[in-house]
Amino acid sequence: MYVGTLSFDLLLGDVRSLKEKRSVVRPIVAELRRKYAVSAAEVDHLDLYRRSGIGLATVSGDVGHVTEVLDQCERLVAGRPEVELLSVRRRLHGDDD
Repeated sequence: MYVGTLSFDLLLGDVRSLKEKRSVVRPIVAELRRKYAVSAAEVDHLDLYRRSGIGLATVSGDVGHVTEVLDQCERLVAGRPEVELLSVRRRLHGDDD
């Protein structure tokens, strides 16, 4: 069994309130869940309206599948014009860990 995780640190564009922040972050999280069947949530910078941290995880018996899903998720978030991707942290956990 392999578990892959991604942590995104995002800078949001023209956002002036927490309500506007939610309107940007929620669709990203929902699209990640829907398109790639991953567990995703906003996990960091909850009280800052121009920053966000999104975390996601996926599980598979095949390390290649986990890597492919993580690559696709990273491309999706990096391609969103309303956010600037500051950093990505990737972890892969296997049976040997």
